[in-house]
Amino acid sequence: MAKVIPQNSFKAAIIGWAASWLIRFVSLTLRYEFSDPHGIREMGADGRLIWIFWHNRIFLAPMVYRRYLRHRRIHVLTSASRDGALIAQTVGRFGLGAVRGSSSKRGAQAVAELVSCLKSGNDIGITPDGPRGPCYKLAPGPVKLAQLTQTPVVSINVNFAKAWKLKSWDQFRIPKPFSKVRIGFGEPLRIAEDVELETARIQAEQYLMLGVDKE
Repeated sequence: MAKVIPQNSFKAAIIGWAASWLIRFVSLTLRYEFSDPHGIREMGADGRLIWIFWHNRIFLAPMVYRRYLRHRRIHVLTSASRDGALIAQTVGRFGLGAVRGSSSKRGAQAVAELVSCLKSGNDIGITPDGPRGPCYKLAPGPVKLAQLTQTPVVSINVNFAKAWKLKSWDQFRIPKPFSKVRIGFGEPLRIAEDVELETARIQAEQYLMLGVDKE
């Protein structure tokens, strides 16, 4: 069994605490424009969902949860690496749970835990191009999970009017204080059991790209 980098270490706790306060501070200055044409926010917490969003937009994901989805129980998938431990610490301070694993480390165990979360009535959140990319390339894992469990997939689209772009593989975005951010929830996407995986993967990728500003 692959070793998971502990998320309860002192260093991870300190960095997670600092990151959570940075997110809160920046978020308080932003001007929000929210779109939910399919009424996802008003759905009861008993209907499980798989939330997908691009890796370079995760800075604001905890606040999206706090502002619009805090009535739901959501566990996010993070890698078993040190970065994954920091993310787990950070999102935990906003009330989100975490499942640790990726295709390269602890993959089978993570899938089993995600299935268990869904069976327990919890939602899960996945960045389908993380943790290594390529950027905006949706991996088949989340689609296969949605097909296996017959759980609807919902996209979270986040666009920043002004943002810093880091020199990382995904050009990670950090919104500039006092700027505008547009947040949208997509229509629930159901992956039929008889659809070929690659066909479903392309469908989900195109679905998640709707409304995404690459600039």
